[in-house]
Amino acid sequence: MQVKLIFYILLLRDFRRFSVIKQDIVNRVAARMGGTKVMSETAVESVFNSLKNALHRGERIELRGFGVFIVKPRKSGVGRNPRTGEEVAIPLGNTIRFKPGKEIRADKIAPDPIN
Repeated sequence: MQVKLIFYILLLRDFRRFSVIKQDIVNRVAARMGGTKVMSETAVESVFNSLKNALHRGERIELRGFGVFIVKPRKSGVGRNPRTGEEVAIPLGNTIRFKPGKEIRADKIAPDPIN
């Protein structure tokens, strides 16, 4: 439940800015949960570290009502340096993809009344 709450907080927008930084999430978790900012920061860091570790292992992360993070292989290829036009080899690798859930798609996001 708390993980889902933290990810819903990620979606909240401060209308004076167009981005939310980690400290904003920590502050909002502290305000909602009634705890200290230190406790909230520990909780947020713990969630982020768990997500990073799972993605590093190549696991699929599914958060109902939020979305799915997937690690996908990336093909090698040839790109170009935009400044010089020189060809650059792009190595094989992995990339992270995010597919938003039904509740948070751009056309369905509503402002949070508790913000």
